Amino acid sequence: MINSPLVFAATCDLSGQVRGKAYPLTERDGRAKKGIGWVPTNSLITCFDTIAPSPFGALGDLVIVPDEAAEIAVELDKGQPAERLALGDVRNLDGTPWGLCPRSILQNALDRLDRAAGLQVNAAFEHEFQMPDLELQPGEAFNYGAFTHHRTFGEGLVAAMEAAGIEPDTFLKEYGARQFEVTNAPALGKKAADWAVLLRELTKRLARSMGHHASFVPIIDPDGVGNGVHVHISFLNKDDKPATYDADHEYGMSATTGSFIAGILKYLDSFLALTAPSDISYLRLTPHRWSAAYNNLGYHDREASVRICPITAKDEKKRAKQYNFEFRAADAAASPYLVMAALVHAGAQGIEDQLPMPEVTQEDLSELPEDELHQRGYVRLPQTLSEALDRFEQNETVRSWFDPQFSEVYLALKREEIEHVKDLSDLKKCALYSKVY
Repeated sequence: MINSPLVFAATCDLSGQVRGKAYPLTERDGRAKKGIGWVPTNSLITCFDTIAPSPFGALGDLVIVPDEAAEIAVELDKGQPAERLALGDVRNLDGTPWGLCPRSILQNALDRLDRAAGLQVNAAFEHEFQMPDLELQPGEAFNYGAFTHHRTFGEGLVAAMEAAGIEPDTFLKEYGARQFEVTNAPALGKKAADWAVLLRELTKRLARSMGHHASFVPIIDPDGVGNGVHVHISFLNKDDKPATYDADHEYGMSATTGSFIAGILKYLDSFLALTAPSDISYLRLTPHRWSAAYNNLGYHDREASVRICPITAKDEKKRAKQYNFEFRAADAAASPYLVMAALVHAGAQGIEDQLPMPEVTQEDLSELPEDELHQRGYVRLPQTLSEALDRFEQNETVRSWFDPQFSEVYLALKREEIEHVKDLSDLKKCALYSKVY
C-alpha cells in the first residue's frame, strides 16, 4: 500500500487534550498560511468527549494555523508512518488570535511580563508517568536493574526527543509502581510549553508502538503516588543575561524574582483549577505526598508549592545561570500553555503590584495550628476541583488575566467533567482518567 503522508495540525485545548485535523504533507506550505477549519464549541469538549453547555452552539468558524517552529516528523518504528504533528494557534478567520486559544493566552502572558519587567521566561516541564500494564516488580524505585530492564524504551524516547528537536535531560525509573520520569532542558517562552505537549505525545506513541500504555494521569491509585508536572522557571533579561539570581540575598532571589513568586503564592488558590484541573488532581495535592498543599515558598522543600532549587556551581556567573525555582502544584491534566500562562500572569501581577519577597519556609506547615498559618499568610489549597473552580470564579483579578469569555467556558467545561464522574468511587475515577491522560 502506498501512503500519502499526513500532518496533524493541533491545539492542546482547555481539557489538556491534543485535538485537531490532518492534512496532506503536500499542502504544508499553504496550511501554514491559511490553517485548517475549527469551531468554537470544540473548546467545550471535555476530556471524556462529552460537550459542556456551549455559549457558541453551532455558530462560528475558526482555523488552527500550524506553527512550523512547533512541528515534528519523528519515525518511531521502521516501516511505520512518521509521527507528523504541528502545534499551532487557533485564530479568527481574519487571522487575529482567538481569545480562548491556549497558545495565544500564553503569549499574552509572556508579553505582559516583558512590559512589566523586560524579562523572558526560561522554563522546563518535568514529567512523571506510569505504564500500568507493566509487570510489577519489587525493589524498582530508582533502581539500575529496573532502568536496564526498560532501557530500550528510555533510549528510544531520548532518540525521539532528539529527532523532534527537544533537548533531553534525564530519564529514570521513578519511586512509584511502574512509574517513570522524563525531563528536558529549559526553553524560552512558548517553546517550553510546546516541548511539554510534544514530549507527552511522543512518550504515549512510543509506548503504544511497544505494546504498552503510558499514562500521565495525576494519580492512578488513590493509595499510591501521584504523577506531577513540575515547572522549573528562570529569567533572562533583554540582553539574554540571567536575571533570577542575586548573590546578596540569603536564598539567592533577585527582588523581581521575589515579587514574581509572591504573585504566584498570592493567587495560587484561585488559579489552581487551571494547573490541577481534574477531579482526581486533589487526591495528590495533600500533605506528605511530596506534592503541594499550601501556598508557600520552600527552600529545597519538595512539599512546597514553589521550591527554590539547589545549585552546585561555585562561580557566581554559573550560579546565576543555574538558579531557578520550581512550581509543583500542576499535573498533566492541564494544558501546558494554561499552566505557564497562569504562572506568568500571577508573577507579572506580583511585579506590577511590587509585592514583597515571601517568607521562605523549612518546616512542615501541616503541623502548624490554623491561627499561626493565617497570621503568616498561608492558606490550605483547595481540596476539590469544585472548590478550586469556585475560587477561580470569585477572584476578579485572576479572571481579568484572560479573555472575558474564558472563565464562562472553562467553568462550564470543568463542571461538566465533574458531573461525568460524580457517581464513581475514587478508584474508578482514577482508572477512567488513566485511560484519558
